[in-house]
Amino acid sequence: MDDADLLRSLGVDPSTLDPAPAAPWRIAGAERLDGRHPCVRCGKPATLVGIVDLPGYGRRWLDRCMPCLLATTPRGKPQAPLADTLAVLREAAREAGVELTIVADES
Repeated sequence: MDDADLLRSLGVDPSTLDPAPAAPWRIAGAERLDGRHPCVRCGKPATLVGIVDLPGYGRRWLDRCMPCLLATTPRGKPQAPLADTLAVLREAAREAGVELTIVADES
């Protein structure tokens, strides 16, 4: 999903977002997490900040709370094959001395 698609999925007009500086922006981003900037989706205080870069608008701050970030982040299949993930879980359970029953659905 590109930045324009993300904003469309959030229902956000890019012109309403604050302009963001060029890199490095991490310090300025951390300073935005002071409770004064609302989540663009729900309006609660933002706990995460990012930057989108859109033609015609440039770099803009994208402030979100964690629940809205999770609700709007595309999820695909895990990167590791299921069999590999299960093997790691079984080994960890064996090392911890824990009896483990794993129920999984590959679909």
